[in-house]
Amino acid sequence: MNLKPLHDRVLIQPTNADTKTKGGIIIPDTAQEKPQQGKVIAAGKGARLDDGRLQPLDVKVGDVVMYGKWSGTEVKLGGVDYVILKESDIMGVVG
Repeated sequence: MNLKPLHDRVLIQPTNADTKTKGGIIIPDTAQEKPQQGKVIAAGKGARLDDGRLQPLDVKVGDVVMYGKWSGTEVKLGGVDYVILKESDIMGVVG
C-alpha cells in the first residue's frame, strides 16, 4: 500500500455487500446497499489541536469499524475499492 492518510483521516476497505437475501434471492448490483462497515487499512497520525499538540486517533490499523452510508470519498487503488474519511465520520469499532 503506497497511500498514507494525513492528519485525522483513515483508509478503509469496505466489506462486501450481501449478494443474496436470507431466502436465497440474488440481489443485482444496482439494488445492493452501500456497505457501512469496513477494515482500517491505514491511518494518519492524528488531528492537530489549536495549541499545536497532536491528538492521536482512537482507531488503529486492523480495526473493523462502522461508518455513515454516505461518508468519505471513494477511491480505487490497484483495482481495489477503498473509502477515505475523517475519524469523526466513524461511528464505532466492531468487536
